[in-house]
This record gives sequence, C-alpha cells and structure tokens, in this order.
Amino acid sequence: MAKWGEGDPRWIVEERPDATNVNNWHWTEKNASQWSKDKIDELLNGLEINDIIGNCVITEIEKMEGEASANNRKAKLIFFFEWTLHLKWSGKVSGTTKNIEGTVIIPNLSDENNADEVDVNVTTSATGPDADAMKQLMRTVGAKVIREQLAKYIKSLKEDFTQGMILPKKDTEVKNGDKTQVTKDPGVKLPSSVSTPDLKQLQIGVKVEMQSYTCNQNFKCPPVELYNVLTQPELMRAFTCASVQVNPSVGGKFNLFEGNITGTFVELLPNKKIVQKWRFRTWPEGHHSTVTIELKDEGDSTKLSLSQSGIPSTEFDKTVEGWQRYYWEAIKRTFGFGAFLL
Repeated sequence: MAKWGEGDPRWIVEERPDATNVNNWHWTEKNASQWSKDKIDELLNGLEINDIIGNCVITEIEKMEGEASANNRKAKLIFFFEWTLHLKWSGKVSGTTKNIEGTVIIPNLSDENNADEVDVNVTTSATGPDADAMKQLMRTVGAKVIREQLAKYIKSLKEDFTQGMILPKKDTEVKNGDKTQVTKDPGVKLPSSVSTPDLKQLQIGVKVEMQSYTCNQNFKCPPVELYNVLTQPELMRAFTCASVQVNPSVGGKFNLFEGNITGTFVELLPNKKIVQKWRFRTWPEGHHSTVTIELKDEGDSTKLSLSQSGIPSTEFDKTVEGWQRYYWEAIKRTFGFGAFLL
C-alpha cells in the first residue's frame, strides 16, 4: 500500500488527450440539425443563377424539414441527414422587365444520395414564352448550381462540423499551432522470438467464462412493425445510423455498426421470434453467442423478451449496455416506439 502523500502507480490515471473517451471507443453523437439549417440557409438563400437566357435568384427558403447528426464510433464518423426543401425563386429573361416567379422542391437531400443525385423539381404558375424560358433555365443551370451548393453543405458537415469529435489517441500527434507534441507509450516489449500468430495461438484451448443475459422491453407498436425494424435493412440502417448488411432469411448473415456486430439468422418466425448466432468484434475469434428474441402482442403494445447465452464474462457489461443504448433506446427514439422497461 502506498504511504500517505505518495501515489500508488497502479491507480494513477495518466493524462491523455482522449481521456474522456479512451481510443474513441464509446458511441458519441452530435446533433447537427440547427447547424445544418443555418448552413443551408447561408448557401441557398439569395443564391443567384445567371445565364445568357436570363437571371434568377432564390428569394426564400419557404420550408426546411428534417434532421442531421454526426456520430463517432471507434474513431469512425457516421453521418445521418435527411432534408426536404421548398425554395422560392424569381427571375427575368434577358432584355425584359417581366418578373417570373416559381418554386424549387428538393425532396431527397439525404445521406443515401450524393449531391448530384438529389432531385431538383422546378415549377412555376406563370405561362408564356418568358415563363417557359425561365423554367428551363432553372431546370438546367439552376439545378446544377443548387446541387453544387448542396455538395458544399455535405462537405462542410463532414469536415467542419465534426471538428473535435474524434479525440487524438494516446500515441498520435497532437498539433497546437506550429508545435507538435508526441505522446509515446512504450507498452510491454515482447521477445523478438514471439510473433503475432503465436499470441493468437495462446487463445486456443483457454477456457473463457461465460454469462447469460435476459431482459424485457415494451414498445408502443404492433409486433409486425417491431419485427421489421429488427430484420429489414432499411429500417436497421435508420436506427443504427450506419450502413448495414442484412439478409433476413434462415442462414442469412448480418453485419451492423461498421462490422462491430456480426452473425447469422438461425430461426425466423415472422412477427413472433428471431434466433441469431451473434458476436461482437472484440470477442474471442470464432465465438458466437445465441440470441433469442420473442415478440408478444399485448394489444396497445408489443412485449419483447430477449435471452442471450454465451457472452464472455469480460464483455458482459459492455454487451448489456450495447443492447440498451444502441438497440432499445435507438429504436424508440428513431421510430417513436417509446415505452418503459419491465
């Protein structure tokens, strides 16, 4: 035991730039909705479209509905944004004084599309040659300029808004002005005769203590909706805020959270039961737990019962936290199925 006034080195927490989220392990989320509204307004409101045919200007953002967020998981940034925009425009054909007004509707500005894939729908209630000319101008030159501005928004969201989200790791360089401070961790030196394959081989034949986990959750939705959320790729992508690979069939594989969770569907009973072989990336190589999810219709809600066996004891707490935060809470928040823990 250390004497009073002396520090026991086993309990001294060293200073490191990522101390609040070591190695950026935990999922962190930053709401980008208001920032996005301000940025889109800055890029589109008052935007001028000039051509030999005539000149137009975006006079107002009449409607801007949606949301955006940036997430950090193990130093990987994951973006989710989805916006519907209604713009008003006004313009004149070159050499004329007649003002033509119209609207631009952008229904699919989202993380699923590149900026050049975004739909730009142009309409006007005006009629006649001048109206046709201005509508054509906005559908060609105007659409191109608008998409270029939306590309700037996406780039800024990914580069500017996320500054500081990924904390520098212990062994990485931390730049401060013109000075660069490098923190080194010598770690444990291995004998030169020990190779990486030898270390992996040490895991073979070592008995790993296992634990089981059960929980009940209540969701304000019918069983069919909850079953779809747990099996359909597009819905799983929505609540995980990340790309997914899911084949919802017996023997089909799934890959979630950028490969952190993988497995296979063992049994699928639509709207009632899901059985999976399920593993986390950090578990011993080749080891899978068995996850059984049962859904029960309770009239105004669905009761979900989960049991999971074969969880490595050293990973138990992290696994339980993962179900709660990244599955149940995320599903309720994303789809409005909020309820209570039984």
